[in-house]
Amino acid sequence: MTVAFTMKRLGEVKSFAPEVIIRFLGRAFGEVWMWLGIAQMTLAFCSLLALLSWEAVSFVIPATALSYAVGALGARYLLGERLTRARWAGVGLVCLGVALVSWGQV
Repeated sequence: MTVAFTMKRLGEVKSFAPEVIIRFLGRAFGEVWMWLGIAQMTLAFCSLLALLSWEAVSFVIPATALSYAVGALGARYLLGERLTRARWAGVGLVCLGVALVSWGQV
């Protein structure tokens, strides 16, 4: 979410010339929000590894799909994005799928 916030603040890359990309990346990595996002992604990856050491892959991987729901909520309420009913329905289906996988573990 914080990386998306940074990218929205920096704007669109209009040219893919190497010097433009390098300058853009320099600006991006100069943002505190970008580093916070990288730290969050690192924490999420380490958490995934820990979960995989405790539970079966058939449970952990579907459970990580809940990140789609968290991402949609963050996009809506933190970034102010407009989500259609179809997207909310998709998020609901993902959550339902995770619930079914969890129910099968009991």
